[in-house]
This record gives sequence, structure tokens and C-alpha cells, in this order.
Amino acid sequence: MAVDSRSSPRRTEPSVQIGAPVESTAIPEIRSQAAQLAAAVLGEIAPEPRRLADGRLVGGHHPVARPRDPLGLPLSTTAEAAAAYNAGLERLMRLQSGADEKLLEAVVLDPGFAVGHAALAMLGHEGGSSADVAASLEAARRASRERGDERERSLVDVVGRRVEDVRRSGATALMNHIASHPRDVLAVSAAVPTIAFSGVTDIQQEAWELVEGLAPAYGDHWWYISLLAFTRQDQSRFDDAGLLAESALECEPTSGHAVHAQTHVMYETGRHDAGRAWLDNWVAESGRAASHRAHFSWHAALHELAMGDTEAVRQRYYTQLAPPTVSGVRALIDSASLLWRWVVTTSGWDAAAGTTAFPGETAPPPVECVLDAAGSDLVDRPETPFVALHSALALAAADDLTRLARLRAHCADSSELAVRTTVATVCDALLAAGEREWGRAAGLLTDVLPGLPRIGGSAAQREIVEETLLYCLVSDGQADRALALLDGRLDRRPSLLDHRRRDSLGSRLAV
Repeated sequence: MAVDSRSSPRRTEPSVQIGAPVESTAIPEIRSQAAQLAAAVLGEIAPEPRRLADGRLVGGHHPVARPRDPLGLPLSTTAEAAAAYNAGLERLMRLQSGADEKLLEAVVLDPGFAVGHAALAMLGHEGGSSADVAASLEAARRASRERGDERERSLVDVVGRRVEDVRRSGATALMNHIASHPRDVLAVSAAVPTIAFSGVTDIQQEAWELVEGLAPAYGDHWWYISLLAFTRQDQSRFDDAGLLAESALECEPTSGHAVHAQTHVMYETGRHDAGRAWLDNWVAESGRAASHRAHFSWHAALHELAMGDTEAVRQRYYTQLAPPTVSGVRALIDSASLLWRWVVTTSGWDAAAGTTAFPGETAPPPVECVLDAAGSDLVDRPETPFVALHSALALAAADDLTRLARLRAHCADSSELAVRTTVATVCDALLAAGEREWGRAAGLLTDVLPGLPRIGGSAAQREIVEETLLYCLVSDGQADRALALLDGRLDRRPSLLDHRRRDSLGSRLAV
């Protein structure tokens, strides 16, 4: 085919090869990334020499020293921020107040301290601190991306998951983290059910296995021995628990966990007069900085109630347990539960049983202000079985059957099995008691007793359900069943309160 010589010749462009300089140098971001990669590679292959204090240059690889936490784990922060963080963590380990203040000081000293921000978020979400959880968590995530080792990044991830789903994926992530980093005190503190944290499980055996499994990581460290002491008393191994608690307190007299364990030991073994005096002395001396003071006051009040000294209970309530001194979850679990226990064990006993075991006993203080101090969200929409149980008891103490029925409906819709079954049944029993259907209430409470450990808490805390059962039995005229229950308790431990109630029922049956 002929070509018109008058037409313009075809022009061809040179091809551009992928990766040729014309492409790779045209984008600043690629040049920057390449430079960073090259620097990293050279840093590993041929690191620049470092100058010593005497002026000499030394070549080769040299690890960079980092501060350590109280258990020896490295911290990616400055020495000053690490010192503040460690002071806060040690206060948390001792159950002392002011931990959040020290953690805040740490992140002010080093805004890029990921673990410091994560600890603040953890305390704000689970430990009752006033920290801004969302802001602390975002700061922790940002800092961990810029600076942080594998443990620190894992901890930040765990805290985020706990905030988003504390009972499920958050619990799983926390346990996986502890498996890799068992000496991470903050993580273990959040995982073990204690005064400070709800933990990862309400099942006793799982909690025991968690603590006992940490023995190789901690050995004879006073903090671990304190946690183990509480586990042993929960297992009713009271002699072992007492020895462990004493050992921990000899090493660290301010250990709140050890004191908590020893207080339970003294209550469960019936040493009420000595237990009250010992606890009051510790709070006044070594425990002056203790956090969760309301719970220690509740323990002392339990000793007083067991001795039948309700005037001492009244004085302690108004000075240490009444709002506004106590608020939030402690108001519900400590203050409200004490007022209900007071009713069913002493002030309401004689009218229910038709006896004169407590002549001249007057009613306890009103509970409505305690419910207000706890807050409607906590009372009406509790998220855990343990809190839900105490919400039900508080509403029973207020004789608010309408609100108690709404709580029962909330429990029936819960995704938590223990809430749907055990706590919902307790609600049914308390509603029946409120309608004076004492026999039905007693039957429901009898059925629910074996499953109570599933809701968590201690034996001393769960005992209030058995006290309520006794109250319902005597109100229904079932003195023989109440007497048998009291005899079983007295076989387990001495109690002036139980003796007085037993004697009153025994004399009634003898008539």
C-alpha cells in the first residue's frame, strides 16, 4: 500500500520501565520510605558508633537501657515518668488511694508513654477512677504505634478490648496476654477478682486456677502471696490463708490484699471481737492510705453485727458508710447490703419469729439515700451477676417492689446465664417476700443456694442470701428448719448472733 509522503511521520514515545528512576524519584513519599528503610537496614548491618562519656567512639550493637516496673518489666518511657508510674502501680498493688494521680503524673511527664495511658484507661473503666477512658485509650494507641515493645502494644490492645467488651472478648484477650506476660501486674490485677477489679470470671475454680497458676512467675513476692492468701480463704483453707496473710504483711504491712484475706479468715472462724479490733487498728495505722475504705468498714460492721452490737454498727454506718462518704458500686455492695442484713438478722427478727431475742432493737437507717448514691444505672441496669444480686437486695431493703420487678425483667433478658437464672430467682424470692408469701420465698431461696458461687464475690458477701432465707423461714413459721440451718452454721463457727437467734427459736419450740 502506497504511503503519502506528504503526511506527518508517526511519532513514537520511549517506554517507561516500572521502577525506573523517572518513576521512583518522582514521588516524595517513596523517597522518604526508601530512606527510612535504608537507614533501618544500615542500622542493623553497620550501626553508627556511639560516643562514650570519656570521648571514645565504640562501634557495634549496643542495647538501649530502659526503666523497669516493680516486677522488672521494661518500660518505654523516661526515668522520671517511669518513677511516677511505678509509684502509681505500687499503690494499686497495695490497695492504696492515689494510684490514678501518679499515673496521670507519668503521662504528663511523658505524653508518649503508652502503658501509662493504658493504665489510666483501665482504672477509669474498671477501677472507679475519674480518668477520661476514651482519651486515655486513644493516647495509648497512638503512643504504642510510635514507641513500645510487644508487651506494651499487647497491653494497650487488651485495654481497648476490655473497654469494648469487658466480659467476653476483653476477658479472653486479657488471659492470652497474661499467658505471655505473667509478671504484668496491671494485667493480673484486672484479671483476678478482688476489691478493686471484678476480674475475668465469677467461677470460683477458674479464679483459683488463675492465681495458683501464677506461682512460677512470682514465687514469694508479697503481692502474689497476698492474692494467694485470699484464694486459700475462699477455699476454706483458713489456717493456710492466715499464715500467708501474716507472711505478706510482715514483708509489706500496707498490703490491702493481705489484710482483706486475714479479715475474711477472722470472720469465717468466728473471731469477731479480735477481728474488729485488729482491722480498726490496721486502718488507723498501716492502712491510713488504703483505698476501698468502705469495704473494710463493712467488714468491721459485720463483726459488730455478729456480736449483736447494733449500736456500734449504727455509729460505723453514719461515720464511714453513709452517703456522701460512700457512693457508686461501694454504696450498693457495702452500705445497702449492710442495711438489708441488719433488718433480716436483728431489727426484723423478733417480729418475724415471734421471739424476744433482740428487745428494744430499732430499725436501721433508711436505704433510699444509698440507692441514690449508687446511681440508677447501676441499680436498674447492672451488668454483672454480683452487682445485680446486690441491686435486688437494696431494692428489697427499700421495699420498692415495682422497681424490683423491673430489675427482675432486666435480669431475665441478660446474656449472662447466672443473671438469667440465679439472680432472677433471687428477685422472684424477694418479690414474694415483699408480698408476704414467705413459704414461696423460702422455697425459691433454698433452691438457689447451691448455685450462688456462680455470681462471684466472697462467702461472707453471699451469706446474705442465707440470712434472708432464715428470715423467710421464721416469718413463715418454719422454726424447725431455721433451727437446723442455724445449728449447721454454729457447727462451722461460733457466733453470738446465731446463738441468740437459735436460743430464741429453741425456747419457742419448747413451749
